[in-house]
Amino acid sequence: RDLAESKEGAQTILPYSYCGTMGLVQSQSMDRRFFHRLGASQLDRTICASAGAAGYEATIGAKLGTDPEKFKDARLILLWGTNTLTANVHMWPDILAAKNNGARIIAIDPRRTRTADQCDEHLALLPGTDAALALGMMHVIFAEGLEDKDYLERHTIGAEALRERAREYAPERVAAICGLEAETIVSLAREYASVKPAAIRINYGVQRHAGGGMAVRTIACLPAITGAWRDAAGGILLSTSSTFPLNYQQLERPDLMPDPTPRMLNMSALGDVLTKTNDPPVRALYVYNSNPAAVAPDQANVLEGLRREDLFTVVHELFMTDTCDYADIVLPATSQLEHFDLHKAYGHFYLAVNERAIEPLHEAKQNTEVFRLLAARLDFAEACFKDSDEEIARQALEVSHPSLEGITLEGLRERGWMRLNLKEDYAPFAEGNFPTPSGKCELFSEKLETEGLPAVPDFIPPRESRASAPELAAKFPLALISPAAHAFLNSSFANLPKQLKQELRPFVEIHPADATARGLEDGMRVRLFNERGSCELYAVVTTRAREGVVVSPSVWWNKLSPGGTNINQLTSQTLTDMGGGATFYDALVEVEKIS
Repeated sequence: RDLAESKEGAQTILPYSYCGTMGLVQSQSMDRRFFHRLGASQLDRTICASAGAAGYEATIGAKLGTDPEKFKDARLILLWGTNTLTANVHMWPDILAAKNNGARIIAIDPRRTRTADQCDEHLALLPGTDAALALGMMHVIFAEGLEDKDYLERHTIGAEALRERAREYAPERVAAICGLEAETIVSLAREYASVKPAAIRINYGVQRHAGGGMAVRTIACLPAITGAWRDAAGGILLSTSSTFPLNYQQLERPDLMPDPTPRMLNMSALGDVLTKTNDPPVRALYVYNSNPAAVAPDQANVLEGLRREDLFTVVHELFMTDTCDYADIVLPATSQLEHFDLHKAYGHFYLAVNERAIEPLHEAKQNTEVFRLLAARLDFAEACFKDSDEEIARQALEVSHPSLEGITLEGLRERGWMRLNLKEDYAPFAEGNFPTPSGKCELFSEKLETEGLPAVPDFIPPRESRASAPELAAKFPLALISPAAHAFLNSSFANLPKQLKQELRPFVEIHPADATARGLEDGMRVRLFNERGSCELYAVVTTRAREGVVVSPSVWWNKLSPGGTNINQLTSQTLTDMGGGATFYDALVEVEKIS
């Protein structure tokens, strides 16, 4: 209350959260209402998916795509930047069914993942070069007349401009950019354009570098060029999020915000937010559903901010995370077993409810209850602060939309889950009707042009690579990527004995040639470092990492890591081209053995 009523005002207060509970009620309802009403600084929640979402929406119009359950009927599947067996495991049976029916499965990933092991082919391109590969495919498709001219004419804008752009990306040029063979690019393009149905499953690893938004946008153009959208089992899927037409206005109540609207602060630049923002400075941080002391990029800067003596930090948590170590107050939170929630999805078309199995233990409270109590303490009179969790869930479903027809909270509680009311042969863009300003797939985007970005897809190189930053690469020659560890969900579960046993220890995969050049051996304790910081890991010498690239599955807690720091000591606060996203996979490093 004192900060909210001070001269500097409530904007000195910053909520910091993401998707820790993975539910709508506990992650984006009463909390948003409270901070909106308070007039606190807004948090731009960009750390995971914002760049890809911006690039995809600039092309398609919304996060809509192929029905995941239709992938089983595809004849060709490109798993592009997705380790499906780790990060999208419920989709794997449909991929496997397609393969058993004769489909070819191709993995496109800098690392040879467990998913790539199960595919017919693996293209290990250099990190951050996905847009160049897609443009190289377009070059071949247009040059050989393999495009769907009718679909392009009727359902796209900018086809000729894209054709001209693609002419710049001959397979030989793309091969040099991506670290692939020109013949491989030609073969991929021909196969993608000629085999029907052809489906692309793209995931968010593709967008965690400086040109991440444009990379997703470029790949998202491919189905329109070949007419893959005509088939229910063709097209592309990034996320199913926009398929859920829920009432977010009722959930979050943005109308409660004061006028003028409070400032927006980017969570992917938390270090700078805490150490450099002065108009006014952040004086109170309320953390829930997240663990920024482990997951936020440029950790040295983040931890410097969290150590500030004049920063009052509250953390609402289930476990004593790294972030809790910097808190002035730690509030005990509930687990999924102790609270009610409503769940949508970003990888399928099912709504589900999470019923409370037991009463909250000891003093634990769910997010919604904490914010109800805070609202009451601050004398917020609006009736929405008295809504129960069940009432909030019901409000989320108060939408007149064909996809939600017949879906009620009562039905969900009876069954546990319900599929969105979509056609059996759901093919969202078979006849065009894209939710873009033009109503067409926008291969040329006026919106991006007005924002100073290329209107037509282009390759935006990583900020840190041998090609784009040769002087930096002379000191730090290895490209680092830090994909999801198989047994963790970001930093969730990374403290549980069973999960830790499965992951064994923090490690970095390094190609044998790179290891030999540095005198490194398998199992050796090593130091990864760059100008931002360092961390200690165990070397795994393997061809799963391509030469010039090191891979460290994440996110380990600092306190459970050798040396007390994790991989985010090496990542930067540089933002993506679109969406203000984090660039976790855009970092150059060096590796040395620890004597």
